[in-house]
Amino acid sequence: MTDSDTITGLLVTAVENAWAAIRFRHPDVPDVVLTVGAGSTGGSDLTLGHFAPNRWVRGEYELHELFVGGEGLRRGAIDVLGTLLHEAAHGIAVVRGIKDTSRQGRWHNERYRELGKELGLDVARHPKIGWSITTVPDMTRECYRDELDELAFALVAYRRHEPDRRGGRKSNNNGVSAECDCGRRIRVSRTVYDAGPISCGLCGGPFIESDVGQ
Repeated sequence: MTDSDTITGLLVTAVENAWAAIRFRHPDVPDVVLTVGAGSTGGSDLTLGHFAPNRWVRGEYELHELFVGGEGLRRGAIDVLGTLLHEAAHGIAVVRGIKDTSRQGRWHNERYRELGKELGLDVARHPKIGWSITTVPDMTRECYRDELDELAFALVAYRRHEPDRRGGRKSNNNGVSAECDCGRRIRVSRTVYDAGPISCGLCGGPFIESDVGQ
């Protein structure tokens, strides 16, 4: 499949249907305007997704934004669903007036942990950004089996990480620091990381850049 319009249509439809299914099961999850784009800016940070309240205007109404980073699509349907559920928890926090983050939205507190669990996520603590490590357990995967099938069919492409265009001599220590679901860390060159997914031999999950933002 090489038709970019077809790729975009499949992707947007699958993500919107998955979000609708999340809202059906959790009525406090708000409606959103979906955007898909660059989650990288040329450095080591990578944004898999974000929920931004009241970013869009339709007549007299304000609408929330759901952003999905194109680079994160390489992780597959389960992890993309995990990103949607992660952001849905932030959406519930906005609807209920709960302060679930601090430090410019980086630190995820105990209230976020409870919201993530309510959405069916397993939530673990990251030493730098709090209760932000979210994974989709088997029971939740089963609930969204149809949506996962549609996402798997639609995820035929992903966005490359933006190249590092910073000038100056590059140190031999430069590279990508990546972490898997069980907490193991590796450091590899950007070229090696971008060549394709790297899986952990213990948990089977992909190594994802450590400085990843949801």
